[in-house]
Amino acid sequence: MPGFATINPATGENLAEFPFLTDDEVQSVLQRSARAYTVLRAQPLAERTAPLARAAALFRERADELAALITLEMGKPIRQALGEVQLAASIWDYYAAKAETLLADERLEFAGSGEAIVRTEPIGPVLGVMPWNFPYYQVARFAAPNLALGNTIILKHAPSCPQSALAIERLLHDAGLTEGAYLNVFIDTDQVADVIADPRVQGVSVTGSERAGSAVAEVAGRNLKRCVLELGGSDPFLVLDDADIDQAVRAAVGGRVQNSGQACTASKRFIVVDAVYDEFAAKFIAAMTALSPGDPTDPQTFVGPLSSVAAADRLREQVEDAVAKGATLHTAPGRRSGGAFYPPEVLTGVTPEMRAYHEELFGPTAVLYRVPSRQTAVELANSSAYGLSSSVFTQDREAAEDVASRLETGMVWVNSPSGSAADLPFGGIKRSGVGRELAKYGIDEFANKKLVRTP
Repeated sequence: MPGFATINPATGENLAEFPFLTDDEVQSVLQRSARAYTVLRAQPLAERTAPLARAAALFRERADELAALITLEMGKPIRQALGEVQLAASIWDYYAAKAETLLADERLEFAGSGEAIVRTEPIGPVLGVMPWNFPYYQVARFAAPNLALGNTIILKHAPSCPQSALAIERLLHDAGLTEGAYLNVFIDTDQVADVIADPRVQGVSVTGSERAGSAVAEVAGRNLKRCVLELGGSDPFLVLDDADIDQAVRAAVGGRVQNSGQACTASKRFIVVDAVYDEFAAKFIAAMTALSPGDPTDPQTFVGPLSSVAAADRLREQVEDAVAKGATLHTAPGRRSGGAFYPPEVLTGVTPEMRAYHEELFGPTAVLYRVPSRQTAVELANSSAYGLSSSVFTQDREAAEDVASRLETGMVWVNSPSGSAADLPFGGIKRSGVGRELAKYGIDEFANKKLVRTP
């Protein structure tokens, strides 16, 4: 049966299936969302934000149930799943508490008499196309600011996490959100295009692959719709010659294997200057190859399965391509692998002829490079078509600021792997996407910045 399905990646068991909506059902969704928009945008701000605060509380109250769902559907280790629930709750809380400040009129200084202000107003229903790797966090950073603003949400989640998607919709209903303001839809690719093209829908936000983002952006552009694209990343992790190596190694391992390496902002390319390369490489390879995937329901498990057998096979093909062309694979024999399980490992000797040099490796495989200087480290970091996030490790503040100013990424983290918080903007450049989410920037992407000029 075509549609959405829960398939446990740890066991391969198909646990539940959900059919696609019919075209008539999609039209009903569009009508309900447009009708809810007229109600939501007219509500006083306090009435719009109160359900967001209650949603945050419900995320925390239901943390065990919600975490277990994403462990079941996409294999996230249970402790990390609980952490994701808390992160999502913090985003709902942030926009509930900060919306009044973020949406306040901006008074302009201008030549002439009288007054000029810019008001931030909603624009209508917006579509979200969300990925499987962070089922709650990704939705929160799109939906929370738009609901606070007064836009209504049509949410198409990933086909592999339907029960997580339904849990979000149910939670927001229980939080007292205006009827029809958030509608989950199980729709296919053609129906996504139809929804974007519908005149009632005013924009679309996609978090996912470069391929998915390109396809959605094409439809959005053809229909003159706003879009935000949060796409892939091949994030560089630079280690300079004065870095605290033990700190850098700990951060490198966590940054590479968190969520089993399945994050667009995961550290993926480790670029180390020659003076400290040998020490870093020995410690990093030892730490990575000591890890083994385990049962994601076990609180002690740090690395779980990948999201699917297909995901593991795709990563394996990229690694085999590199090895066949001369790269060296550092791995430990006998660790759990097979099916959707994939062990952490490190590639060295990667060159531009290999897929691993250019493509995003979406799993716990690190690529390690030796470079002669800070300048060549920056040049290698910027050689990627992606530009999402980056990290630089050094004890020299001036060096950190210099490198940060020259890295072609949307985010730079100093002495830390990439992270996320409700009050920090998130987004990239180049083929990593267009637009920003979170903080004040996330509430402006689908807003009418209306000028009101009074003589």
